[in-house]
Amino acid sequence: MPETDSEVVVAEFIRTKGITRCPTACVLPTHGLVAAADRAALKEYAAARDRSRRARAAARWGAFWNLNAPLSGEV
Repeated sequence: MPETDSEVVVAEFIRTKGITRCPTACVLPTHGLVAAADRAALKEYAAARDRSRRARAAARWGAFWNLNAPLSGEV
């Protein structure tokens, strides 16, 4: 049984909100090991996402910089 009023309040909060684990559990990095295949897949995903982001940025900037425009000396 809870000994203090604060413990009762916390227990009631957990019961009504449906919290199933301590919210501070996500504060620190995990001590688990990540498989090499998962690390490689994450690295490839990050690289593909970066390539996609760069391609979209280049397409947006291409709209601003019309490369087919005549040079200042040409008419």
